Amino acid sequence: MHRLASCPGVDPPEDVVLVEQPAAEVLFLSSAGTDLSTLSHLLGAQAAHPWLDRIRALSLSCLDHPAQLDHYLATTASSAHIVLVRLLGSRGHWSYGLDQLQIWQRQAENRQLIVLAGTEDQDAALNGLGSIDLRLADRLAALLREGGSQNMAELLKVLEQLLQQQAPDPDAITPQPLADPLPWDWRDDPGPRVGVVLYRALLQAGDERLANTLSSGLRQAGLCPRLIWVSGLRNPVIQTGVRDLLSREGVAVVITGTSFASVRQEEAGLGSPIWEQLDRPVLQLLSSSRPRSSWQGSSRGLDPLDLSLQVVMPELDGRITTRPCAFRDLQADRNALATAIPSLVPDADGVDWLIDHAKRWVDLQQTPANQRRISLVLANYPVRDGRLANGVGLDTPASAAAILEWLRLDGLDLGEAALPESGDALMRALLSGRTNDPESFHRDALDHLPLNDYLEWWTTVPEEAKATITSRWGTPEQACDLSPQGFPIHGLRFGSVVVLIQPDRGYDPDQIADLHSPDLPPPHRYLAQYLWLRQTQQTQLLVHVGKHGSAEWLPGKGVGLSSSCGPELVLGAIPHLYPFIVNDPGEGSQAKRRGQAVILDHLTPPLGRAGLHGPLQRLEALLDEMVDARQMGADRAVPLQQTIVKTLRELNWPDLPDPRELRDNPEGLNACLDSAETYLCELKESQIRTGLHRLGQRPEQAAERELLVALARAPQQGRRGLTQAMAEQLGLRFDPWCQEDGDPLEPRDREQLDRLGAGQARRIGDGTAWLEEQALLLVPLVLEGIQPQGLCPELKTWCLQDPLPAELIYLLEQLWPRLEACAAAERSGFLAATRGKRVAAGPSGAPSRGRTDVLPTGRNFYSVDLRGLPTEAAWDLGRRSAEQLLDLHLMDHGEPLRHLALSVWGTATMRNGGEDIAQLLALIGVRPVWDGPTRRLTDLEVIPLTLLGRPRVDVVLRISGLFRDAFPQLVGWVEQAQRMVASLDESADDNPLAALTRTEGEQPRIFGSAPGAYGAGLQALIDNGAWTERGDLGEAFLQWSQWRYDGSADPVKDLRGLQSALGRVEVVLHNQDNREHDLLDSDDYYQFHGGLAAAVETVSGHRPQLWFADHSRRERPRIHKLEKELDKVMRSRLLNPRWLKGMQEHGYKGAFEMGASLDYLFAYDAATGRVPDWSYGAICEQWLNDAEIVEFLASKNPWILRDMAERLLEAANRGLWTTPTEDQRDQLKDLVGRSEALVERGGFTC
Repeated sequence: MHRLASCPGVDPPEDVVLVEQPAAEVLFLSSAGTDLSTLSHLLGAQAAHPWLDRIRALSLSCLDHPAQLDHYLATTASSAHIVLVRLLGSRGHWSYGLDQLQIWQRQAENRQLIVLAGTEDQDAALNGLGSIDLRLADRLAALLREGGSQNMAELLKVLEQLLQQQAPDPDAITPQPLADPLPWDWRDDPGPRVGVVLYRALLQAGDERLANTLSSGLRQAGLCPRLIWVSGLRNPVIQTGVRDLLSREGVAVVITGTSFASVRQEEAGLGSPIWEQLDRPVLQLLSSSRPRSSWQGSSRGLDPLDLSLQVVMPELDGRITTRPCAFRDLQADRNALATAIPSLVPDADGVDWLIDHAKRWVDLQQTPANQRRISLVLANYPVRDGRLANGVGLDTPASAAAILEWLRLDGLDLGEAALPESGDALMRALLSGRTNDPESFHRDALDHLPLNDYLEWWTTVPEEAKATITSRWGTPEQACDLSPQGFPIHGLRFGSVVVLIQPDRGYDPDQIADLHSPDLPPPHRYLAQYLWLRQTQQTQLLVHVGKHGSAEWLPGKGVGLSSSCGPELVLGAIPHLYPFIVNDPGEGSQAKRRGQAVILDHLTPPLGRAGLHGPLQRLEALLDEMVDARQMGADRAVPLQQTIVKTLRELNWPDLPDPRELRDNPEGLNACLDSAETYLCELKESQIRTGLHRLGQRPEQAAERELLVALARAPQQGRRGLTQAMAEQLGLRFDPWCQEDGDPLEPRDREQLDRLGAGQARRIGDGTAWLEEQALLLVPLVLEGIQPQGLCPELKTWCLQDPLPAELIYLLEQLWPRLEACAAAERSGFLAATRGKRVAAGPSGAPSRGRTDVLPTGRNFYSVDLRGLPTEAAWDLGRRSAEQLLDLHLMDHGEPLRHLALSVWGTATMRNGGEDIAQLLALIGVRPVWDGPTRRLTDLEVIPLTLLGRPRVDVVLRISGLFRDAFPQLVGWVEQAQRMVASLDESADDNPLAALTRTEGEQPRIFGSAPGAYGAGLQALIDNGAWTERGDLGEAFLQWSQWRYDGSADPVKDLRGLQSALGRVEVVLHNQDNREHDLLDSDDYYQFHGGLAAAVETVSGHRPQLWFADHSRRERPRIHKLEKELDKVMRSRLLNPRWLKGMQEHGYKGAFEMGASLDYLFAYDAATGRVPDWSYGAICEQWLNDAEIVEFLASKNPWILRDMAERLLEAANRGLWTTPTEDQRDQLKDLVGRSEALVERGGFTC
C-alpha cells in the first residue's frame, strides 16, 4: 500500500509515494529542477500573475514508478487540458510514462500532449511524440533549452494559445538567447587559473550560490577562477567555445559540474576532443539530488541516477570523481505550483575539499621536475614478506623499478645512490628494512611519524570517525606498533621519491571479533603512514602500483564520500594515480569513485595455449597408438588399452570408473578412453598466462605474437576470428572457436587436415591446435613479409592476396598496431600524470573476449552505462547458460533443480554486460524488456509456464560490495523480478518461491555485506589459520553476508532470513567470463563461491553441488562441476612447465604468484572439501621436490618457499591432504627449516 505525498517532490526517491495536485489546466512535468525554479520565480515576480492556479509543476522523479504515474493520471491529470513533459535523456528513461500519456491524450477531446527533449541530440526522437506540430515542439524545446524568465514567459504565451484552441505560429517564436558558453565574474585575480563549467540553467533560475561559493573559495586559495555557464557539453559548437575560452586563459585544471559526458558511450573510445585538446585534469564536481541530511545518513552516498549521470557517464571523458559539493534543498512553492522547488545549497566541506584537490593538481603541474615529490605504494596482503607488491597480472617489483628509472630520466631528484637495477633488487632493498611482518620489527624503519604530529591531525578528524576507530583500536596513545619515536614508516627513499609498503589492514587473529567484522575501521598505524605521506613527505602524487591495495576498500559510503569515510581519512585530497589491469573495470572504478584515482590501465599478462606436458603428452601418444592399432586390427590394441588405463590411474584422472567395472564392461572402457581423449583436447586448448606484464615494457617477441593470436582468434563486430577465417579458407567445416574441442571431426575434415599435413587429427581440438600453430607461422609473414618454414601453401597464398582478406587487414592495420603501442602508451600516460596532465580515457574489458578496443592501454579506463544492463547479448548468453545448467542437473539427479545460490561481482558485470543477472532472470522465468530506440532495460515480464516449459528455480543472490555500489538499479530489478515470481499463483512443484511465500511469508533473496563494507569474510581466517572446521568458515560467511538488500537505500540485517534462504539450496553456482585468469588466481573465488558453499553446508547440514560456468566464449558456454574446473587448472597451469618457467622469469613476484596459487587451492579445499587429494602431492613433488625450482624459490623469495612448505604441512595436519608420505612430511619440514635459516641470515640473493 502506497502513501500520499504531503508536498509533491519532497519525499525520498526510493519511497513509492503517490502524488496528487489540485486541478489545473496545464501540468508541467520536467526532469530539470531549474525549470521548476524558473517557473516559480516568474510567477512570483508579478502580483496576481494571470497563470496563478492554472498551472502545476512536478519533477518527473516523482512519477518514476508506474503506480505513481497511474495514480497521477487518474487524479490530477483527469481534468487537465495540456500536459507538457520535458525529458533529459532518451525515451528509455521514461518510456512507460510517455506511453501512458499518449493514451491519456487520446482518451478525451481538447487534450494536448507536449513532449520536449531536454538536449538537442534527442529532438528527433522525442519532440514528435506529442500531439502538437513537430516544428512547434522544436521551438518550445529551444525556448526551454535557452532557459530564463523571458523564454519561460514566451512558453506560457504559447500554452495560452493552445488552451484557446489557436494554432501558434512556430516562426513567431523567437527564443531569447543567452551566450552559450557565457563567461561570468572574471576578475584580474592573481594566481594560476582554474576553469569552472556549470549549467547555465542555474544562472537563469537565479541560483548562483554554488558559483559564488566556489569562486570565492578558489580566490581565497590563491587561484583565479574562470567560470563559464553552459547549457550542456554535448553540442560541438559549445565544446569549441569552452575549449577556446579555457585555452586562451591558460587554465591549469578544470572543474565541471555538468552531468553526462562530452561524448556518447559508443564514441568514447575515440577520445574526448574538448578535454584532450586542453590536456588538463578535469575534476567532476558532484551535487546530490537529495538534501544533505539524507546523504549524511545514507551508506550508499549518491542515488542511482546521480551515480549514473554524475559519475559513470562523466568517466567517459576521463573526469576525476571528487566529493559532493552541493545538495538539493526542497521547499514548498509559494506561487501555486503545488510542488517542491529545488535549489542547490553549497556544502562547505565538499567545496573546500574540491578546491584543495584542484590546487594540488595545479601545484604538481607547476612544480619543476627536480622538486616534485612522488610516492609509490606497494600492496601487501596477506601480511607476509613473501607476498609484498601485490598486483594482479603485473610484475609489480619490476614495474616499480622501471617507474623509478622513468622518473629519473624525466628530471626528478632520485638522490645520489644507484637505483635498483631490477625488481628483485628493489625487493631486496625493501626487505632489508622493516615491513608489516612482525618478524621484521627488529629492522630499521624508513622514518617515524611522531605521536604529537598524529595527535594534532587527530583533532581534525570528525567525531563520528574518531568514535568508530577508538572503539576498536583505542586512543592514539594506545595504538599497537607505536614506538617511542612514533609510528614506523615502512619503505625506501630515493631522493624526493619514496617507495612504501602499504600498512596492513589490521585484522588481528587473536581478536575473533575482527575476523567477523566486515566494517573494521583502519588502525592508527594505517592512518599514520598515509598522514606521513601527506604531511611529512608532502606527496604531490600518490601512486598505488597494481591491482589492488586496500585504501579504496575501507568502510564508508559507496560513492560521494564524506569526511568521515575511510578512504577520505587516508587519502585526503592528494592526486592519485593507479596502474591497473585493463580487464578489471569494477575494482578500478572503486579506486576512481572512492579514491579520486586516475587509472592508468595496463596490458594483461602474455597468454597462450597450455598445450600438453610430461605424462599428458605420453598419454596422448598412447591414445594415438591405440587408435592406430585398432584401425589395423593389431593384437597390441588390448595391452595398449591396459597401459592407458594404468596411466590414467597414475595420473589420478577425474571420473575414472572402478577397475572391475572397466573389466566387466567393454562399452564402459571405450567410453572411458573416449572421455580421456576429449578431456586432453580441452586441456591442450586451455588458455593460460605464460608470464606477467611489466608496466611500459613489451613482452618478448614470441610471447607478444602468441598474445596477438590469442586476441585475433575471437570474433567481434560481425568479423570472423582469425582461426575461423583460416579454417574456412582451407575448406574445413569445423568451427575452431564455437565448437567443443573434444567433439569428433567429420571424416571430410580429418582427410583434409591429413592432406594439409596436420597429422592424426581426430577431434576438433586437434584441428584447432594445428590452426593455432599455423597462425603463429602466419603472423611474421603478414607483419614483416618473412617467409616462415612450415606454413602450409594454401595459407601462404591467402596471406599474399592483393588486396589482403579482411581478417588479415584487421590484424595488420588495427590489432597489431594497437598491441604494439601499449608499452609506449603506458609509459607516456604515467609521465603525463606525474606532470599534472590529463590521462586520456579509454574503454575497459577482457581483450581476449573480443574487446580489442581496450587497446592500446595506458589510458584512464571507464566502465559501462549501468542503465543499459543487462544487455540483449547478456540475456542471450545467460538464457543459454541457465538452460544448460538445468539440463545437466536433470541428467545427474533425474529431477528438476529447485533451489540455487549464485554469487555475482561488480567487476564481472561491468565486463560482460550483466550476464550473471540475465542468467538469474532466466532461471526464475522472467524476461527483460528493452526500450526500442535505446535498448535500455525498461520493464520485466514473467514468462508463462506454458512457454517456459519447466519449473522456475528459487535463486538466492549474494552480491559483492562493489556490485551493491555500482549497480543499485540492478538490485532493484532483481528484487522486482523475485517479487513478481513470488506473487504468482503456481504450484509448489512449478514455483517453489511462490509456495514458500504463501506458507511462510515474504522470502528475501538478495544478500550482501554490511553497508559500506566489502568482502566475504574468509580471507583473514584462512591467512591466520583462525579456523578449526569448515563450519567456522561458513559462519564467517554468514556473518559477513547477512544484510538484506532490496534496491532501497537502507539494507536490513537479517541473519535468520539468510539462513532460511540458504537452508534449501541444492546448487551453488559461480560464473567466470574470461580466461585471462582462473579460479586459483584470486582469493575472491574461494571467498564467494567457497564461502557460499560452506554457509549452505553449515545451515543445511548437507553438501550442495558446486557448479562452475565458463562464459569466456559467448558462443560456447561451458558448465561443469567445480571438481573438474579445479582439476583443469591444476593440469593446465599449476603443473605446467610452461607456466612454471614463465614465473621463474619474474623472480620474487613469480615466486609470489606460485605461493598465492597454492594458498588459493588450499583455501578452496578448506571451504568446500572438493580439491582432489592428489593435487597436494603433485605440487609437493613437482614444485618442492624439484631442485631447480627449490633453488629458484630459495634465492628469489625464501619467505614463499617457507610458506609453501608450511601450507602443505597444514593441509596434511588438517586432514585436507590425506596421503602424504613420511618422506614428504620430512622433506617439507626440512624446507621450512632451510628457508627459515635463509630468512634469518638474510640469504635473499635476488
